[in-house]
Amino acid sequence: MALLWALAVLSLLPLLNAQNPLCANLTAVPITNATLDLISGKWYYIGSAFRNPQYNESARSIQAAFFFFDPKPAEDKINLREYQTIGNQCIYNDSSLKVHRENGSLSKHEMGREHVADLLLTKVPKTFMLINSLHDKNNVGLSFYADKAEVTPEQMKEFHDAIECTGIHKSEITYTDEKKVSAGGPGREAPEGGPTLGGRRAPERSRLHRKP
Repeated sequence: MALLWALAVLSLLPLLNAQNPLCANLTAVPITNATLDLISGKWYYIGSAFRNPQYNESARSIQAAFFFFDPKPAEDKINLREYQTIGNQCIYNDSSLKVHRENGSLSKHEMGREHVADLLLTKVPKTFMLINSLHDKNNVGLSFYADKAEVTPEQMKEFHDAIECTGIHKSEITYTDEKKVSAGGPGREAPEGGPTLGGRRAPERSRLHRKP
């Protein structure tokens, strides 16, 4: 009987989340030039949780990361410069994201496939989120970004509330640690993995710096 009760509760969770006003914020809205202005500049990757095994593995390998968004509204794209610390090595990568204005999403073409994430502007200023496959419980994922390496309790709460709406438990979140940022001289090409669009990075141009 206890098992049946538990299953009944679990089956109601998506409905309860759908009725939660906080979950309404997980709906992407059209991207305008004003939106692009808001996300322009330097951002820190704070944390993420992914059900997709490939994205999850990539995200867990990132110790710290920050990046720069340079929107090009006339071209519907965002030039991206990323700095990641993976295995105590600093990796630099530059690429670009395609802006899909009407459906409020960003995409990156990589390895013959287009990876898409919805852009979510938060109520709390100076943060935003990217969500992958919201309606696919086996592949849903959410990543969180802020303009500073350390976020406020209010900013973190909004991220945690959004995670709850996806059906992912807070214990599944992987956080970064800005104290682990590395620097050094150029080295070999960087491995796959990154903080944007599902924890993956494009391989266009990359340099690796080893921590001294």
